Amino acid sequence: MATMEGLIGLVNRIQRACTVLGDHGGADSALPTLWESLPLVVVVGGQSSGKSSVLESIVGRDFLPRGSGIVTRRPLVLQLHKTEEGMQEYAEFLHLEKKRFTDFSAVRREIQDETDRITGRSKQISNVPIHLSIYSPNVVNLTLIDLPGLTKVAVEGQPESIVQDIENMVHSYVEKPNCIILAITPANQDIATSDAIRIARLVDPTGERTFGVLTKLDLMDKGTNALDVLEGRSYRLQHPWVGIVNRSQVDINKNVDMIAARRREREFFNSSPDYAHLASKMGSEYLAKLLSKHLESVIKARIPGIASLINKSIGELEAELDYLGRPVAIDAGAQLYTILELCRAFDRIFKEHLDGGRPGGDRIYAVFNHQLPVALRKLPFDRHLSVENVRKVVSEADGYQPHLIAPEQGYRRLIDSALNYFRGPSEASVDAVHFILKEIVRRSIGETQELKRFPTLQAELAAAANEALERFREDSKKTTLRLVDMESSYLTVDFFRNLPQEMDNGNPYAAPEIRYAEGHFNRIGSNVSLYVKMVSETLRNTIPKAVVHCQVREAKRSLLDHFYIRLGKMEGRQLAQLLGENPEVMERRQQCGKRLELYKSARDEIDSVSWSR
Repeated sequence: MATMEGLIGLVNRIQRACTVLGDHGGADSALPTLWESLPLVVVVGGQSSGKSSVLESIVGRDFLPRGSGIVTRRPLVLQLHKTEEGMQEYAEFLHLEKKRFTDFSAVRREIQDETDRITGRSKQISNVPIHLSIYSPNVVNLTLIDLPGLTKVAVEGQPESIVQDIENMVHSYVEKPNCIILAITPANQDIATSDAIRIARLVDPTGERTFGVLTKLDLMDKGTNALDVLEGRSYRLQHPWVGIVNRSQVDINKNVDMIAARRREREFFNSSPDYAHLASKMGSEYLAKLLSKHLESVIKARIPGIASLINKSIGELEAELDYLGRPVAIDAGAQLYTILELCRAFDRIFKEHLDGGRPGGDRIYAVFNHQLPVALRKLPFDRHLSVENVRKVVSEADGYQPHLIAPEQGYRRLIDSALNYFRGPSEASVDAVHFILKEIVRRSIGETQELKRFPTLQAELAAAANEALERFREDSKKTTLRLVDMESSYLTVDFFRNLPQEMDNGNPYAAPEIRYAEGHFNRIGSNVSLYVKMVSETLRNTIPKAVVHCQVREAKRSLLDHFYIRLGKMEGRQLAQLLGENPEVMERRQQCGKRLELYKSARDEIDSVSWSR
């Protein structure tokens, strides 16, 4: 069966671990965390209400800064850890790891110095908390948060907004449902004007989370008492009010220790005619036990929810670690294997883009099905084969002696210069596919989740792939232009032999001025146009074949071949550089790993306890 100390100690250890990892909600936190699912006690009160004295009474040590006006200027997250009897008491600050304080006057000075580090030696406040853990056999397991005292006016050196700033800070803590409010009110003040009760009522109108504490009972006017408050008649809470008698300033000046102070406190209540009947439920020792008992019941009620949150968080953290990837091996062989696996993952995604599993390959088809045909149709053959240009080319080809029957040289010159126009669309098709492939490489690298950790390898992989694509482009250009040159190098003779023989006015031997009329050159242009269209249809089919063979097929088959050869020649240091991770990813993985360890430890501790029902 779980003991009270065991339950609260468990929660305290989890809270401590959360604090170390930064997995806790502060005043500005909006995310639900394990920290925020665990109960904690927030001490609220006006300035000079005795908050610090109450905390010191619970701890049994004099360790908090004192003075007039606003002394607590940053939240103090105080975690008390009960140790075995006989062990030395010590304190630790989160901002001073591995440094133990056994002198509690040094703890006081460090709190003051750490406060000044953020706020300066002024009366400003900050919502950045100070985290302090105290280990002692004389404490109960508790987590308490001391906040700046509520005030009604700004004093010299403070901004006019200080009143609202403090109230906003206090409100941000006490509004959270895991918060138990310890509302401190001086007994010599009218309860109706209590700042602590006012703000507690705002966030906890039913009083379920509020514990009322009356301080300075020994300073009330003679003949008066606080029984109406302590017995719940003035302001009723669901939990009993507790009266506290703190050390007086004289006691503090005389360095009266806490053991003596607690003894005097017990004597005050036992000997008081007003409070003797309540003595067993008064005092700082009773308050600490009351809070512990309440925490036990709260923890028991919340353990199922906490366990559920922990299990959910473990699943999310493990998924994120899988997403981030595991740490890289330091062995060169293992590093090379890792790089090759990453390259294969990229190559697989790259091929999926080309083969239709992902978008990209359809854009290459669009080049062949739309861009190339449109470019071929837009070639300026109408101008090139106009009567004027045909006459000019044929005449230049004839030279000083006109052709006798058919202007063969003229035909050849017209066809050769016309086919030269096909070089532009051929090269444009090659370039268009090249840029699509480069974009697919870029997208594939970005979509290869395993590569996100390694920016250097991403850059090297992109450079190697783009170098390969450049080689493929040059080969593809040579091949497609060779197709055009082949058409120019050898004309299809049968095409012209099958054309009807030219007949000018039915007489092939007509006079030159008749034979060289406009109709003659029209027929030449028309014949050349028919041949060019035939070649255009051929190239429309062969250019895509050449481009796919030289670029797309090679990219699928050997995109990283040269990179693999370079990898095989690399030394361990170079391989390690390729696997250099993004520092943010490394930091995130480290934080996830620590948090996962924390959550698993918390789960194991919860599972190891047999909860009483």
